Amino acid sequence: MRYYIIAGEASGDLHGSNLVRAIREADPQAVIRGWGGDLMKAEGADIVKHIRDLAFMGFVEVLKNLRTIRRNFAFCKQDIEAFAPDVLVGIDYPGFNLRMCKWAKQKGYRTALYIAPQAWAWKEKRAYTLPGICDEVISILPFEEAFFARFGTKVRYVGHPLADAISRFKAAPHAEVPELAAQDKPLVALLPGSRRDEIRNMLPVFMQVRRLFPQYRFVIAGAPALDINMYRENGLEDDVPVVFGHTYACLGAAHAAIVTSGTATLETALLNTPQTICYKGNPISYQIVKRLIKIPYVSLVNLVLGRPLLKEYLQYDLTVENIAAELKRLMEDEAYRRVIREGYAELRSIVGDGGASRKAAEIIMQLAAK
Repeated sequence: MRYYIIAGEASGDLHGSNLVRAIREADPQAVIRGWGGDLMKAEGADIVKHIRDLAFMGFVEVLKNLRTIRRNFAFCKQDIEAFAPDVLVGIDYPGFNLRMCKWAKQKGYRTALYIAPQAWAWKEKRAYTLPGICDEVISILPFEEAFFARFGTKVRYVGHPLADAISRFKAAPHAEVPELAAQDKPLVALLPGSRRDEIRNMLPVFMQVRRLFPQYRFVIAGAPALDINMYRENGLEDDVPVVFGHTYACLGAAHAAIVTSGTATLETALLNTPQTICYKGNPISYQIVKRLIKIPYVSLVNLVLGRPLLKEYLQYDLTVENIAAELKRLMEDEAYRRVIREGYAELRSIVGDGGASRKAAEIIMQLAAK
């Protein structure tokens, strides 16, 4: 069977790599082509468009890159028709993938969306459109089945694929990472995001916080699609190492973490590392989203739990003083750390202990074979 997979961000590349692995385990002759990153490529997918060129987030950012986005749509359509897949799989990245699924469905291709759009947060009308453009919608969050059912849209919940990734990490032998070797000072992991705009907004604040804590060591978990110069250009200090390709090792070795909102917050929780959550975007984009969004929290951890287990510092609340105060508490208050880890245990019981990628692969392979 022939599979065309579109992942537009680092998290999509991670989930896509797990999906590609699961498909290949069941069908070694599978031919897989698409958009993604180094993780999908390492699993044998033929990557024709890399995520480093795709991550545009926010209204202003999208408008600035509108010409590039239009070229990407045109290229993708041509590439799909030339490849002639048995199924098109969009992984998250809804602004792009929903449009591609609509086009592909009209052309007669089978379509699957892996990770339902966050219509429960905003753009609720997307919940109505899914049946007409997607043959299968696969969910990774437990509350989505009931939500989408209200709109007559069936989604299939498979569990969260991060549980698979974390389980493999814990079971595998680990290479020594010199920057993470035990020392006298406790380690703090910094995750300033996977996009260029996030690094520009988050890293200078993180570096200012770091200067207030000479008693701790700091390490940055580098984004796979970026290079060291991106960090150097945005305030990286010489004695703060950036470690690429070992995010889970960084989080596992850290006493606490400061994490940019996104998939990494759930990864940090599943690795049992106390954290605080941050985000700062373009001011205009933030004001627009603030008026449209319908959820009380931004982090996956708090959303899945349905309560504010972790502190979230967003936009104007993202100050050096706020982050420093929370980091001190995370590092030194054992009772607070215990409460967070008890919440993490509850989270793990909700998202499951693995098998999501295999279940998603089975649904997609069945669709491709129809």
